[in-house]
Amino acid sequence: MKLRTFLIAAALVGVFVFLTSRQNSTVRNFWAGRGGEWTGPTVAHSAGLSADETNNIEIYKAAKESVVYITSTTYQRDFFFGVQAVQGLGSGFIINADGQILTNYHVISGSSDVEVTMPPDQSRYRARILMRDQAHDLALIQIDPKKKLTSFLKLGDSDSLQVGQKVLAIGNPFGLAGTLTTGIVSSLHRKIQSEERGDLEDMIQTDAAINSGNSGGPLLDSQGSVIGLNTAIYGPNGGSVGIGFAMPINRAKVMLGDFRSGRRPASSTIGVSTYLISGDWAEALKLPRTGGLLIGQVARGTPASAAGLRGGTQVVRIGNGLLRVGGDLITAVDGKKVEEENAITRAVALKHAGDTLDLTIWRDGRTMDVKVTLAEQGEGVL
Repeated sequence: MKLRTFLIAAALVGVFVFLTSRQNSTVRNFWAGRGGEWTGPTVAHSAGLSADETNNIEIYKAAKESVVYITSTTYQRDFFFGVQAVQGLGSGFIINADGQILTNYHVISGSSDVEVTMPPDQSRYRARILMRDQAHDLALIQIDPKKKLTSFLKLGDSDSLQVGQKVLAIGNPFGLAGTLTTGIVSSLHRKIQSEERGDLEDMIQTDAAINSGNSGGPLLDSQGSVIGLNTAIYGPNGGSVGIGFAMPINRAKVMLGDFRSGRRPASSTIGVSTYLISGDWAEALKLPRTGGLLIGQVARGTPASAAGLRGGTQVVRIGNGLLRVGGDLITAVDGKKVEEENAITRAVALKHAGDTLDLTIWRDGRTMDVKVTLAEQGEGVL
């Protein structure tokens, strides 16, 4: 019985193989007409580069030779009163054919020697410091190249930035020269605190990876124009977690203007502490409902004090906070209605030492105009 079953099965298999192996077999043609059951796996082919990838590559190729590696050396006494050389690493970028380079102040701060390494041949040049703007963490340095440079970056317009637009960061994180990262503008007008340089305001926030060594490198838009200098990161362990900050390039343009005209950078403050107030809180203090910046204190010997601005005279509790009241209410800065807490800082950032800041204030039930003359930066004055 088992033998007969085996012989029948073998015969059926033989007939099937015979019918399907013939070139013009009816059975073979039937299965072939049904489509993909008998076809092999489809081979995936590359679709090429996307438009965004192509844009990244083109910008990197055009910009990479303009981004330099900066080594700064300071000499410090050790515990045994010996002198040790301490090196700091950072980035910068060339802005003209004469070899002028923008970077962060903290990259070259306190340095006795500044050395610039140039791509792509890794040639090295001693640099001299032309301009320092400590209040905005900016510096301009100069090398003397053997010939006119042909690769340098175009400065863009940081005032036209929008949250969500693409940005590219190039620098030398951890000494890895020519590193490119990409991201977006995550937010604008951020304020970050720094123990060494005071508060940095109006910063660009980005999720493009920025790490140690990126400081001073360019933040570029999708046209390859510089819209900021990579300056700081927020990272619990000192590494990138997707929160980085860049100083807007328009602030650097002001410093460049100061350098060309032989002026010192303006101080970033006029010497007041303020509170943004409006609506019910303003009315409760018998101030215009439209509100503005209420001056809490005026520091002595500052531009605000010289202009006659007045601070608060008493402290009251509003909600869960204490507020110094009775001072002037700033309602407009350079003719623009106050709507943000950093209205003064943003206006000062685009001015030079000696320029005038025009304030409209509310005092004793009436409106008046006050002109504040901006001071120069100096030791201890940011």
